[in-house]
Amino acid sequence: MAFDQDAVRRTAHLARLALPQEEVPAVASQLEKIMSLVEELSAIPTEGILPMAHPLDLEQPLRPDQVSNHDERQRLMASAPATKHGLFLVPKVIE
Repeated sequence: MAFDQDAVRRTAHLARLALPQEEVPAVASQLEKIMSLVEELSAIPTEGILPMAHPLDLEQPLRPDQVSNHDERQRLMASAPATKHGLFLVPKVIE
């Protein structure tokens, strides 16, 4: 895919990027290189290869599922300045 300077300017405008005029040729060249790399990657045969979430076959070690926090509702509610029906009351912020 060819990226001429006009296409780079249009793309920058659509992406709301402020691209200085002197950088347009360099960006066009970089986009050409990126698109050629994408074409190379597209040419690689991937039939029969399953998609993977991570390139390394790792397992996440999990800790045992044990209750560590006990019900402290009464203690926390006692320190609140205002409560009603087991809920914290806060000042109204939206009028």
